[in-house]
Amino acid sequence: MKFKNVASAIAAGCIALGMSTSAYAAELKWAHVYEIGSSYHKYAEWAAEEISNRTDGRVEIKVFPASSLGKEVEINEGLGIGAVDIIYTGPSFVERYYGPIAISDYPFIMRGYDHWQTYRDSDLFAELSDGYHDATGNQVIDLVYYGQRHVTSNKPILEPSDMEGLKIRVPNSPLMLMFPNAVGANPTPMAFSEVYLALQQGVVDAQENPLPTIQFKKFYEVQSDINLTGHILNSLLIIASDNALAQVGDDEAALREVLSEASTKISEEIYQSETDLIQWFRDEGINVNEVDRAPFQAAVEPLLTGDGVPYTMEHYERLQDL
Repeated sequence: MKFKNVASAIAAGCIALGMSTSAYAAELKWAHVYEIGSSYHKYAEWAAEEISNRTDGRVEIKVFPASSLGKEVEINEGLGIGAVDIIYTGPSFVERYYGPIAISDYPFIMRGYDHWQTYRDSDLFAELSDGYHDATGNQVIDLVYYGQRHVTSNKPILEPSDMEGLKIRVPNSPLMLMFPNAVGANPTPMAFSEVYLALQQGVVDAQENPLPTIQFKKFYEVQSDINLTGHILNSLLIIASDNALAQVGDDEAALREVLSEASTKISEEIYQSETDLIQWFRDEGINVNEVDRAPFQAAVEPLLTGDGVPYTMEHYERLQDL
């Protein structure tokens, strides 16, 4: 009888233990390089709370902003070794793992926000995402609008010749070299977290980013001019590792749904802020210079269909046909 009682107690304990562990299916780390005040971080935090609510607490996500778990290259590497589970990253940074998915980040290849939305929902983007998964074992959850990149400097830049010899910071990815090289600038790859100080100290003369990023990183404090070159329409990818998705089990659908909702919220907010910020910068005393983009585009265009691009001409033509 005592044996039966002990066995029953052990069985009950195992059931209780099973119940307690199943209540916490996964604890995931979401890493990114953007500031706490950015839309990217705000909606990552929103998504973490929403996922917890929709899964009754079974999936908990902790968000690590501002390169606290590593710079862009490091968090990409972290997905592969399980150091992080979810990241925001630019297509230009995943080019080294699967080149074709970077196509949307090439200079002047996207025609605007409507074109970008069509691409996000296209079979082409789905196919490229599958190709990235096959190459890495990581899954693209959604595409986030990052905005049109513009050059900031301490002088007006109105035509390609104004960029000759200009030492301009670019992200540490190969495709980001195409635009500055095409116009005779001197591109200087540098981590995002180091840019403000480099501009302030004159290590570089210029940088390029969308208007919301220029605002939240306060680059306008150390640069007098924003030149509306719009040379790249940038995106971010939300990527999760296969291992992370396996951990959440039956809650994967809820996680994907929330992350896609977050993507839409960010994209709409960034797109609206691009328009609003032009006047905001002018009110701050910054020179916001309208630029004829045609000469810049002409300098880059031959390179988009030349040797060395990581996408095929079929990819290029399908994107242009969207």
